[in-house]
Amino acid sequence: MENCDRRTRSYKNGKTFDQCKELAESMNPNFQMQIDQKGKILWTEIMDQVNHDELIYKLTLKYLRRDGFDIGNYKIPEVKKFKL
Repeated sequence: MENCDRRTRSYKNGKTFDQCKELAESMNPNFQMQIDQKGKILWTEIMDQVNHDELIYKLTLKYLRRDGFDIGNYKIPEVKKFKL
């Protein structure tokens, strides 16, 4: 049985999954700063900034949620801080 090796499979622009994770993680502070300044950021703005790379986009949303942000849903496509 063959196993998929996540380190060798290429995604968009020839990046491996680990490289995509690192790129998404490195973009997070910029998105968090934009949310702090404007109060929210739209999903479309994130998609534009990650150059329409779906994997990095999804990882970015995942990391924003992990860091305590409300990533919204299909009815409210925006990321903002949780209200306490």
